[in-house]
Amino acid sequence: MTMKDMLGRSGVVSREEALKTLDGHLILPALSFEEFSLSKTLGRVLAQDILSPSDQPAFDRATMDGYAVRSGDTFGAAESRPALLTVTGDILMGTMPDRDIARGECMKIATGGALPRGADAVVMFEQTQPIDDRTIEVVKAVAPEENVSKTGDDMKKGEAVFAKGQVIRPQDMAALAGMGITRVQVFARPRVAIISTGNEIVPADTVPGPGQIRDSNSYQLEGLITLAGGIAVKKGILPDDFDRLRAVLEEASSDCQIVLFTGGSSVGTADFTARVINELGPPGVLVHGVSIKPGKPLIIGLVKGKASGTSVPVFGLPGHQAAVAICFEQFVRPVLLRFTGAVSDPALEGLSPYRTVKAKLSRSVSSSPGREDHVRVTLEKRDDGLYATPVFGASGLISTLVKAVGTVVVPVNAIGIESGEEVEVRLF
Repeated sequence: MTMKDMLGRSGVVSREEALKTLDGHLILPALSFEEFSLSKTLGRVLAQDILSPSDQPAFDRATMDGYAVRSGDTFGAAESRPALLTVTGDILMGTMPDRDIARGECMKIATGGALPRGADAVVMFEQTQPIDDRTIEVVKAVAPEENVSKTGDDMKKGEAVFAKGQVIRPQDMAALAGMGITRVQVFARPRVAIISTGNEIVPADTVPGPGQIRDSNSYQLEGLITLAGGIAVKKGILPDDFDRLRAVLEEASSDCQIVLFTGGSSVGTADFTARVINELGPPGVLVHGVSIKPGKPLIIGLVKGKASGTSVPVFGLPGHQAAVAICFEQFVRPVLLRFTGAVSDPALEGLSPYRTVKAKLSRSVSSSPGREDHVRVTLEKRDDGLYATPVFGASGLISTLVKAVGTVVVPVNAIGIESGEEVEVRLF
């Protein structure tokens, strides 16, 4: 058996093929949920549909400062022919009016105040003139329900306000609070294991010896996982030892929904990742090698979860920091989002999930046909617009990621992009 056969490789595949292959094998397990106070749910994913328990607003209320009136009393009113109304009192905020409005009467009201019975509109202050303490002139007519929010205008009792899978935003928290819902069921955040591998890797808080490097990838992955809605679970740094890798993968697949290896995905004597995945399958390794730069040595596979019995996605990420970032965004993040329970708005289907800006490329970049290149860039404002400048350097140089604000993608069949061409920059 060749190394290629042993690793489960069937040749380098495109990004689309890799994701399609994983999607064809991955069966999403039932997602667990938990309940939190509303204040702790920002960014969490609703695990239930939410119906309005009551009409909102619960009473007719003013949307402008002015006078609550019977609209019919103002018909025909104009500067030259004002309508005279008697002011019978003020409506205090937070209370219901203690009297009705009769014909020819009005009451002073603030925005949000409850309309008295008999009133069906609000005349704004600027459309009135005081005659004395108890009389005003109305110089412009109002229509029925003008400057008024009717009972149930915002939400009606029993109306579906939120659907399961909605990511909770600040405005959603306000709506839930307005409905009196202060405890919410949300999907549990998916746990993502990070296993750092390599004889040369040492903890970040130690001084590396000759030939050693500090573990930085686990910190980058921790941040990326958190931003994507997951919980990073660091499993430590392991040497290139098959038995230890196997034991830790078994442990990780029993208490995490996704497992990430960083390092150990390039061909070489230290490459145990694919062998471990294959041994803990089926199906084991699904993809080993993608036509993307940086990130070509990526491994994607599935192993059986020891506790759940369901398939757990495992990714063998390259060791270089730029490759880790690109592979996470292109391959891990889409899978992680499925485990969060989030449901995308159908109207956004087919649109880019990235924050993007248009810019002109300041320097030409070359590429090899058959490979999708992700070029790190900075942005610069010039007199004639925004320019993207490539940040050249090996994928193992963390400074190229720090300096860059995003990436430009060179399509798989292109040989490069010429200087001056407009490009789409995917912002970090």
